[in-house]
Amino acid sequence: MYTFGVFIRSADDPANDGFRELNDPVFNAVDQAEGLIARSGYAADPGPDSWGNEVYPEFYKEEGDGWSPATLSLWTDLESLFAFTYFGIHKRALSRGGEWFRKPEWPPFVLWWHEAPEYPLWSDGVLRHKHLHENGPSPFAFTFKVSFDQHGKPVNLDKARLGKLRHRMSNG
Repeated sequence: MYTFGVFIRSADDPANDGFRELNDPVFNAVDQAEGLIARSGYAADPGPDSWGNEVYPEFYKEEGDGWSPATLSLWTDLESLFAFTYFGIHKRALSRGGEWFRKPEWPPFVLWWHEAPEYPLWSDGVLRHKHLHENGPSPFAFTFKVSFDQHGKPVNLDKARLGKLRHRMSNG
């Protein structure tokens, strides 16, 4: 999964304090999330190693911030990723996204299956993100609403499994 957003105001503006306050708790939660294989860190920050040079999609225009919120992570399955994204602390952060981020004219995230033994690179995420934006969902780049399995066949999320994951997250 690759995610990308653009702040409404400069990254260091006090209007983004809520984002910064939730940043570490969200990363702590993702590091403990069921189904997470690994996530890329950022070259300038302590934590996991960065998976290649950090690059941004063409939607990002440098305005003196030097960065924009983006994530790159590898998951075992769609349901685990969906559960982390839309339940728990990350859901709370998402519900406040309108305070911090511009309404995107591009997909806020892209999904794809990664089979290589090495981790995907930031540039892989940007490439797939652009493909999704320009061509819509396909086995190469997709969303939760229009998903594909590892063989390129359309697939729906397993709602029973999502219910179990949600229950475990709320009782965890």
